[in-house]
Amino acid sequence: MADDYLVRIGKLIRDARQHRGWTQSQLAEALGTSQSAVNRIERGNQNISLEMIARIGEALDSEIVSLGYAGPMHLRVVGGRRLSGAIDVKTSKNACVALLCASLLNEGRTVLRRVARIEEVYRLLEVLGSIGVRTRWINDGVDLEIAPSAELDLAAIDADAARRTRSIIMFLGPLLHRMDHFKLPYAGGCDLGTRTIEPHMIALRRFGLDIAATEGQYHAQVDRAISPDRPIVLTERGDTVTENALLAAARHDGITVIRNASSNYMVQDLCFFLEALGVKVDGIGTTTLTVHGVPTIDVDVDYSPSEDPVEAMSLVAAAVVTESELTVRRVPIEFLEIELAVLEEMGLDHDRTPEYFADNGRTRLVDLTVRPSKLEAPIDKIHPMPFPGLNIDNVPFFAAIAAVAQGQTLIHDWVYDNRAIYLTDLNRLGGRLQLLDPHRVLVEGPTRWRAAEMMCPPALRPAVVVLLAMMAAEGTSVLRNVYVINRGYEELAERLNSVGAQIETFRDI
Repeated sequence: MADDYLVRIGKLIRDARQHRGWTQSQLAEALGTSQSAVNRIERGNQNISLEMIARIGEALDSEIVSLGYAGPMHLRVVGGRRLSGAIDVKTSKNACVALLCASLLNEGRTVLRRVARIEEVYRLLEVLGSIGVRTRWINDGVDLEIAPSAELDLAAIDADAARRTRSIIMFLGPLLHRMDHFKLPYAGGCDLGTRTIEPHMIALRRFGLDIAATEGQYHAQVDRAISPDRPIVLTERGDTVTENALLAAARHDGITVIRNASSNYMVQDLCFFLEALGVKVDGIGTTTLTVHGVPTIDVDVDYSPSEDPVEAMSLVAAAVVTESELTVRRVPIEFLEIELAVLEEMGLDHDRTPEYFADNGRTRLVDLTVRPSKLEAPIDKIHPMPFPGLNIDNVPFFAAIAAVAQGQTLIHDWVYDNRAIYLTDLNRLGGRLQLLDPHRVLVEGPTRWRAAEMMCPPALRPAVVVLLAMMAAEGTSVLRNVYVINRGYEELAERLNSVGAQIETFRDI
C-alpha cells in the first residue's frame, strides 16, 4: 500500500513537472537536490515527506502536488537527548537579505555563494521576481544568480510576499536611484512591537527621498536636486538604517559620510560587497563610514557572505541547555566575543581553534567546542548594546542558558517593545521566569524542564529558545506553527538531528 501511494504521488509530480515544461534537472535545481533524487521520487522509489511534497508544489505552482499541504508546519521534539559531533554555521540571514536588496544597485550579473535557503530569502526572491529581476539557483541549489532588469515594474510587486518580510524597507535606498516615483507595501516580518521607519526617512531625505505612508503603502518621490551637503548623522545606530543609508550613498555621485553607523556583521558584509561593486568604503567596522559613490554600477560580481553569528549563538545555546559536548564550526568570532566572555564568567567549559578567514577573505572564523558545564548566574545583568556589545538578537538565548544556571539572572531586553514577554513562554516548559516589566525578565535556575505542547512565539529568536528548551525536556513536546523559525534558519531541525536531536516535522492533515 505504501509503495503504491509513493508511485501515485510520483506520477502526480511527473505530470505537474511536464505540464510546466521543466526537466528533472530544473526541478532538482529549484529544490536544491539532485536529478537522480527527482527521478527516484517520480518512479515512487523514494520515501517523501509532506514537507517535500509542499516544496515541490510550491516550485511547480501545482495545487495537485500540494494536496499534502493542509496547514502550517509543526515540530515534534523528543527531548532529553545529548548532542554530539560537529555542526557548521550557515551564512548570515541578515547579510543575505541585505545583499539581495543591494543587487538592485548592479546592472550586471551578481552571484551570491551559499545563500541561506530560508523563508525570508524566498519572500524577497518572490518580490524581486515580481518586479522583473531574474534569479535562479545554480551549482546544485547552493548559490544564487541575480540579473536585474533594465526596467523594474513596481506596479506588479508581490504585495503579499513583501508584507511578510521587514527587509522590503531596504529597497528604498537602491530604488531612489532608479525611479522618481514608486510605491512599496508596508514592511512586515517578526512581531516585535512598534518600530518606526522614521530613522530611515531622516537618512534618506538627504538624498531627496520623500515618503508618504497611506493605505498600506509607502508612496515615494525623489527630488534629484537634493543631495547630502554635510555628514549624515543617524538618529539610531540601527543595522537596517545604516544599510539603507549605504545603499543610497553607493550610487550617489560624490562622497557621503555616515556617522553613528552600525558596525555590526551584516553591515560589514554589505560594505565588503559594495567594494566588490567598485564602491570605496572607508571606516568599515567603525561608527563612521565614508562612501565614495559611483553613479553607474555595471559589473559581474561574485561574493560569499560570511557566517551568521546569531545562528552560531543558537547552536552554542543548544549545547549548553542540553548539557552536551558539541563542536560548532565556522563561528564568526569577532561578533561573539562579548557573549563568550559572559559565558566564561558563568563557568562555561569550551575551547576554540586558531582563527581562519571566511570565504569573503575578511571575516575571522573559529571552530568552537562546548562541553557540559556547571553554570552560575552572572553577577551583572544581561543586556544588549550596539556592536561591539552583546548582540541584540543573542539576548533571548541567555534566557534558556540562565535557566540552567544556578541563581538569578536579570535580562534587560530594552530594544524591542514586547520580545521579553515572549521569553516567559519558557514557564510552560518548567522555567521560572518572572516578568518585571515589558523589557525585564528575572530568570531563576537551575530548571527541571518538562515537555509541553504550545504555539510558537511570533518572534524568531524567542521561538528558537523555546525549541532549545524542548530539546532539553524529557518526554515529547510539540511546537506548533514554526514558520517564523523557517524565516531565519535553514533546515534547523534536520541539522540538529544530525548531531543527536530527535525533531520531527509534521503538518495537520
